[in-house]
Parts: sequence; C-alpha cells; structure tokens
Amino acid sequence: LMPLILSGLAGVVILHPLTMVIYWLEFHPISIYSVNVNEFVWQRVVKSFSLDMLPMSLFFFLLGGTLGYSIILINRSIAHKNKKIEYLTEVIGNDLDSIIHNGEGESQEFKSSLRWNYQSKKTDKQIELAVIKTIAGFMNNQAGTLLIGVNDQGEVLGLSNDYRTLKKKNRDGFEQHLMTLISLKIGADLCPLVHVLFQNYHEQDVCRVIIEPSPRPVYVKVDDDEKYYLRTGNATRELTVHEAIEHIPSHWP
Repeated sequence: LMPLILSGLAGVVILHPLTMVIYWLEFHPISIYSVNVNEFVWQRVVKSFSLDMLPMSLFFFLLGGTLGYSIILINRSIAHKNKKIEYLTEVIGNDLDSIIHNGEGESQEFKSSLRWNYQSKKTDKQIELAVIKTIAGFMNNQAGTLLIGVNDQGEVLGLSNDYRTLKKKNRDGFEQHLMTLISLKIGADLCPLVHVLFQNYHEQDVCRVIIEPSPRPVYVKVDDDEKYYLRTGNATRELTVHEAIEHIPSHWP
C-alpha cells in the first residue's frame, strides 16, 4: 500500500505542477528572456496546489498511483521470469546419471511407468493417478523432478510398455497423454508449470518431468472428490482437511 501512496503523491507533487507549466506555456507563449524563469515556474507550482485545482490533484494522485502499480507489477513479473529461468537452467543442467544416483528425495521421485502395471501386465488408472498425485505434491511444495521409466531402486525400465498403450505410440503421444491427465485432474491453467523432456538412457527412453511450484493450492480430482497432496521428505502424502487448512495459508499467505 505504501508504494502506491508514494506513487500517488509523486503524481501530485511532480506530474501536476509540470503539466501546469507546460499547459500554461502552450497557450501563453513567452520568451525565457522576458521573465524570471524560476519565479514563473514557482507561480505555476503554487497554482497547482490551490483549492480550485483539487480535482486535478486527485486525478494526478490516481494517475501516479496507477503508474506506480504498473511498475510494481512489471518488476514482479520480470523477477518471477528471471527466477524461473534460473531454476530451469539449474535443473536441466543436472545430468540423468546424477539424478538417478542421488535417488528419491524431497525434490525427486521415480515412477516405473505412466500407466503400465508391471504386475497385472495391463494399463492401470491408479498408476496414472499416482503420477498426478506426485506432480500435485511437488506443486504444493517447492517444485521437483519426476522421472518416469525408472523404478524406486533406480533401475531404468524405459517407456516402451507405456508407448504401446497409446494411440500415438511415441514420445509425442506420451507427452500429450500426460498433459491431458494434468489438465483433467488438477487444472489446465497449471500445465505451463510442467516441462517434459525425453532422454535416451542405454537404449531406453526416460521421461523427465520438471515441475514448478504453483501460485495457488493444487487439488487432485479423485472420483467425485478433490484431495490435497504435499511432497514431504521422499514421499507424497495426502493431507487431512485440518492439515491442508494449516498448510495453505502458510504457503500462500
């Protein structure tokens, strides 16, 4: 609030008198040699603060506040973009070997597949849901990286089984299916926070999903309900209603 007030005052103290001087000169052209310039400017400044100029002062207060608010928004946007670029540059710079070697943690998770159940040998909606829960958990925390095609022990299984279950049996089909799940389960507005990369690792495709933190609380649609997940330690867990109520204001004040 204080920056907006100061911007408004700057509009009154600077823009209004300056406009008065320019406006007067526009309709009363004079030679700068025929008058005392300092005295002339001072007269225009004093005139701008007279009672009959109160509506104009109010206008310039609002104008200054609007300009100040716009500058604040632009600076915040630039700072956010710079932070995003720094984060993505740092994360993408990590090679796949290092990620797998470091194992699962608060900012890393491995999933064997996107939708293929290795036990039942068929597609499984619960596996898709587990992937979405992990993504939501990272968004509700401090971002993270999800590797799909790597099991909990760090063994690379690849994506070939997932590919076979898709209409487009390739990387494009995989990415489209993943982004569709994100759109349907947690919201299309959050899709830009998910960055999908594919890497070939020992003749096997691995999907590297880089997730940014969300600007709002993220809920996952599960059947007819919505649930709140959070990445804590090396696991993603569902928060109770009470825990969610406590976490949300502390994370998004």
